[in-house]
Formats: sequence, C-alpha cells, structure tokens
Amino acid sequence: MTSPARRHFERVSAAQAAADAGEAPMQGEAFELMQAALFEDYRRLKATQSIERKIEIKREILPNYAEYVAGVLEAGQGAQDDVLMRVMLWRIDAGDLAGAIAIAKYATKHGLTPPDQFERGTAAIIAEEVADQALKLLDDDNTNTTELLAQLEEVEQLTGDADMHDQIRAKLHKALGYAHRANAQLEAAQANLERALALNDRIGVKKDLERLDREIKQNAAAKPTG
Repeated sequence: MTSPARRHFERVSAAQAAADAGEAPMQGEAFELMQAALFEDYRRLKATQSIERKIEIKREILPNYAEYVAGVLEAGQGAQDDVLMRVMLWRIDAGDLAGAIAIAKYATKHGLTPPDQFERGTAAIIAEEVADQALKLLDDDNTNTTELLAQLEEVEQLTGDADMHDQIRAKLHKALGYAHRANAQLEAAQANLERALALNDRIGVKKDLERLDREIKQNAAAKPTG
C-alpha cells in the first residue's frame, strides 16, 4: 500500500503539472509516469479476454491513479489529458459512477476529447456508458437506487445540450425511467420512458410503459376522493 506521504506527493505533483500545462496538452513528469503505467495496464487488459476479469483488473488498478486524478481536477486548466479520460472510462466500467462523473464534469467544462479510438464525442460517451452501467446496476438488489438516480440526473444535466445520436440519448432516458421507477416515482418514470421511446422506437420499453400506465391509473383510482 502506498504511504500517505507518497500519495500526497503524487497529488501535489499532478496538480503542479496540470497548472503548468495550462490549456496545452498535458505534460510533465507526473503525467509521463501515469502515461507509462496506463500503457502497461492497458496492455494487460487487452491481453485479458474475460469481461468479468477485465472489470476486476480495473477495480484493482484504479486506486493507482486516484491521487493523479485528484491533483489534475484540483488545479487543471483544461489541458487535454488521455490518462484522465481513460481513467474516467475505467471508473464507469468498474461501477464507480461518482468517480467517473467527477472527471466528466471537468472534461465537459474544458472540452476534453476521448482517446483516439473512440468515434463518439465526450458527452455521448459519458451518456451512453453511464446509462449502460446504470441499467446493469438496477438489476442488482444491493444498488442504492436513490444515489444512482441522482447520478443519472447529473449526467443528463451535464450532457443535455450536447449533440449526440438519438439512440444514445434514448438509452439515458431509459436508464432514468427505470431508476425513477425503482424509487417509486412513477410519473417521472413514465415521462422518461416515453421520451426514450420517442427517440428510439426500438429501445424496448413499450411493455414497461403499459405496466406503468396501469399502475398509475390504479393508484389514482385508489386515492380517496375527499
């Protein structure tokens, strides 16, 4: 385990490198060390075929980047940073949506672009990847659905004005709809699922919308009339 002194040094070094880079691409020793570590970790992940094992590896290695990320977010001026963007994606895959959203806020504020192999823009990646992860988490009985809903709403707010394919935005509204439903907010769930369907008629929510409609009508009928 890294010592507190070492973690402090890593954070301060990253903050200094981010401040020095300004709006130019990220550079400096702290960045180069993280870039080298990321290269090795990326190779390890590429050599692993099991998706489940890849997620385990990401959870194992992500703490190694925590102080660097904290330093950059603390002092960064918007330098393009492929290490930061890769960590954001790994955090989503590992289920650390709060950690990913912290980077996403910085990335969208400063217009950072995703790594080269991604054809989608940053906002589209954030919306789609978080929605996909949220839909998986909603199937887990241990998920804090109140927290997840707040995170999805934050992503929707972050990416709401961005241009992206309708299918991606539909997926985000689908996740929002199911998260609202999990929190017994039926009208909000209905509104989001209807929006998802309007954006993509193959999004797969028609049956759920029918069930929601019946449930809302039943609840209304059961209310005392005064």
